[in-house]
Amino acid sequence: MVDKLHTRPFPAEGNIAVEKKKRLWRNLFLLNLGISIMLVGIFWLPAKLIQMEEFFSSPSVNLPQKGEVAKSQASVQTESFANLLPTHVITVNASSEDQWTYFDFSRGTAVQIHDPSSLEWDLAFRRGKVISNGGATNKFGKAGFVDLKVTKFDSVSEVPLEEYVQDVTTKTETENPVLLSWYKYNYFTHKLTPKQNVYAVRTADNKYAKVQFLSFYCENKETGCIQMQYVYQDNGSGSFLKNSAGFASPATVASNPAT
Repeated sequence: MVDKLHTRPFPAEGNIAVEKKKRLWRNLFLLNLGISIMLVGIFWLPAKLIQMEEFFSSPSVNLPQKGEVAKSQASVQTESFANLLPTHVITVNASSEDQWTYFDFSRGTAVQIHDPSSLEWDLAFRRGKVISNGGATNKFGKAGFVDLKVTKFDSVSEVPLEEYVQDVTTKTETENPVLLSWYKYNYFTHKLTPKQNVYAVRTADNKYAKVQFLSFYCENKETGCIQMQYVYQDNGSGSFLKNSAGFASPATVASNPAT
């Protein structure tokens, strides 16, 4: 009888070498995978956890946090270029769902308006909606907007005098086509972020200003507080250079909403 142990074929040397290479590559792959997971755990995961914490604690356009409704904040003069009229930053409380908040550039503050057909206001805010005192909103007003696109705010030293877009009528109310999308809305986070566009504004009484929106959130994390920076020219020209007015416009001091 032939011994079966002595008749069993031995693996060829080439096959052994191939198996060793496979084990080597498999071990290298597992090593690299382990190192990658470790690096993700050290660097990427903590950053994502911080972002998630900020997301869950941040305000939402659709789900505002409870708290005291913020008041319209006073206009604050910021540092401007030496040859430009001063830039002001103001926060307007537009958190009401059904009431408009009116703003007047000449006074630099939110104002109480009993007759919307008057020329005592220039812009009106309600949540994320912005209208002007002109066109379909008020036939007596001259207000309107021109979109100057994305640009540096302080680089705009002059605005056009014509071609301003006034409010138009819709099925339910009036709106200004230029300001329909002054922000970007994230449907995942429900966050509203102002675009970096600068807008030329013609006021109700034919003066000019430039505006850039900065925020939609109040200090207490409520939504509906529109913060904007603006420069107002009170001499009727479209230039924001001091020498175009003959004198520098005085700093606007905002007070409580006035009639």
